[in-house]
Amino acid sequence: MPDFQRPKSLCDIPTHYCPGCTHGIVHRLVAEIIDELGIENNTVGVCPVGCSVMAYDYFACDMMEASHGRAPAVATGVKRALPDKVVFTYQGDGDLAAIGTAETVHAATRGENITIIFINNTTYGMTGGQMAPTTLPGQVTQTTPYGRNTDTEGFPVRVSEMLATLSGVALAERVAVYDPKSVANAKKAIRKGFDFQLKKQGFSIIEVLSTCPTNWGMTPVAALDRVKNELAAYYPLGVFKEGAVRNFNA
Repeated sequence: MPDFQRPKSLCDIPTHYCPGCTHGIVHRLVAEIIDELGIENNTVGVCPVGCSVMAYDYFACDMMEASHGRAPAVATGVKRALPDKVVFTYQGDGDLAAIGTAETVHAATRGENITIIFINNTTYGMTGGQMAPTTLPGQVTQTTPYGRNTDTEGFPVRVSEMLATLSGVALAERVAVYDPKSVANAKKAIRKGFDFQLKKQGFSIIEVLSTCPTNWGMTPVAALDRVKNELAAYYPLGVFKEGAVRNFNA
């Protein structure tokens, strides 16, 4: 049986992530897929502003840094200039669903042939745990000390369901990484997102429900349980849209 080894596309350096954070799991999945597809030398990743702002240190493929929320716009430019490259963004919920909402929606409705990995941990992790667009009703954060009140703060944004309504979207799927089975399913979904791009099928987004033990004030184990029992209850796992984008001009 082969040894469990670090993927070639994942750099052999310590990360800055907090103990119990699941960014590391998703990083590994992306790197494994890049290795399996043999596309390391033909891939460009785009980093966000947020906890994964330094993702360029961790992946061995070409990486770029985008301004806050602008990763889909940067990825669009790279893909249009270099259409043979495999281009992905790696973004958190504050970056993608707040300041980057317009860039995300318009890249999706244009059907840009890129792959977005969207990490949803219901909080602004890097800046201290403020309420995010994805924060659950009643969730306590630095800016909602009594819990998110939907009467004043509105409801959480279900990004995958929203984007699934757009004609340019080929794949919108939500997964999680709270146990081995869910991690395996997450890898399949991310692999699908890369496959869709290689087949020129359109815009793909894979949303990953993730932990933030530090800002949630939980142990790593309790944070995993919260993803399974609370996050997945509000954000159901599954495929919301799948299929090549039809050419309406044909």
